[in-house]
Amino acid sequence: MLSDNNEKQKSPKRRFLLILGVAAFICLLVFGALIIFWDKFLGQIPKPQKTIFGCVVIIYAVLRFARYLRKDPDEN
Repeated sequence: MLSDNNEKQKSPKRRFLLILGVAAFICLLVFGALIIFWDKFLGQIPKPQKTIFGCVVIIYAVLRFARYLRKDPDEN
């Protein structure tokens, strides 16, 4: 006897990719924050350029995670 709840559960592959996507999002977010706020990290680069680069990394992390969460058209 299968219930409707089993049909809505994510496959192990999809669940693993979700965990991997969340881990990548957190790592990129932390990396962007390190670039912006840690002065000794990439110390040769001027502060305004470090801030811009850190913001670009954080924006990339958010866009990548948002694209991942978007539902695939072939999935119901």
